[in-house]
Amino acid sequence: EVPDVGPGALDHTAVDPDGFEHTVAALCARDGCSPVEVVGGAGDLGADVIATTVDGRRVVLQCKQYAEDHRVGSQDLQRFGGTCFTVHEADVAVLVTTSSITAPAAEYAATCGIVCVDGEGLAAWTDQLAPPPWEALPVDPA
Repeated sequence: EVPDVGPGALDHTAVDPDGFEHTVAALCARDGCSPVEVVGGAGDLGADVIATTVDGRRVVLQCKQYAEDHRVGSQDLQRFGGTCFTVHEADVAVLVTTSSITAPAAEYAATCGIVCVDGEGLAAWTDQLAPPPWEALPVDPA
């Protein structure tokens, strides 16, 4: 079940990691995705949320709720990169974190085509000051 969320109503740091997955899922639903499924937990192979965009793309999101001083590193991205496209068949792969991303991790993500949303980007998306992350990628013409 995906909660209904209005702009500014989410405090991503006040919830536990499971709750964080649900707040990210709620953002996907708010921005037009349907269905949206929270998959996270042991054995999720990196997919915490799987959503389908209005235009039919499969978005696989990994959610990392970290303290500000705990940055997302290359290892996190490599684990996700190893499953997001091959196992989960993502059209768009997104890593969302409450903290920041190291430069090597950001480079790896760019090479693999993974969209990264850091704490600032998450705040902007939450407050509808930035488009949803799946709109950050150009759509391949059919």
